[in-house]
Amino acid sequence: MLPRTMSLTEELVARCFRAVEDTGPDPDASHLDDSDYEAMLDAFEAQLPATEPLWLFGYGSLIWKPEIEHVEERVAVARGWHRSFCMKMTRWRGTKESPGLMMALDRGGQCKGVAFRLVGDRRQALDKLFRREMTLKPTSYWPRLLRLSTDKGPLRALAFVINRRGTTYAGPLSEDEVVARLATSCGHWGSGADYLHNTVKNLEQRGIHDAHLWRLQQLVAARIAAS
Repeated sequence: MLPRTMSLTEELVARCFRAVEDTGPDPDASHLDDSDYEAMLDAFEAQLPATEPLWLFGYGSLIWKPEIEHVEERVAVARGWHRSFCMKMTRWRGTKESPGLMMALDRGGQCKGVAFRLVGDRRQALDKLFRREMTLKPTSYWPRLLRLSTDKGPLRALAFVINRRGTTYAGPLSEDEVVARLATSCGHWGSGADYLHNTVKNLEQRGIHDAHLWRLQQLVAARIAAS
């Protein structure tokens, strides 16, 4: 089968870029501190025996920017969870004036992504991941052990799922709202269109076709082209 051609091209993504100054952490927000991370790490490690490998489930940017040493990756399916653009970003890929969106796992359906088997110091790896994915409190991500299906059998992996009571939970959004934000938002890390483009491209390269994300990239491409 010939590879699918994305509508959201690099040229269209480039149109969304603009230089945005990082204003730093929100001074009005409550941030997680070292004691918060230590407590979350203790709670998570208590669920995972030291003899069991540590796997990480990537469904968005973790696929194309894991930043964690790993020795194996497998295409994996998490049943009971789906990708959702439900996290509001006022920094990184958006601003307070023009908030962006990022994905989280939300309840229902299923999600095909990539499981990475991590190596090295487990506590150090988890600490790096927790500090990357969770910064504000109440945190919008919860670290959870999910049971995944793979061609080589089931495994358990760390995944970051949405906390609907979290600080940046965006709530249910219409498709039009999601498309509008992805086509127009940009922060100092890049645009929403860039985030979507990289996610879809890297999924497709691994033989993972997410019909919903594929439709979104077509709609975002059309929105950018028309603007």
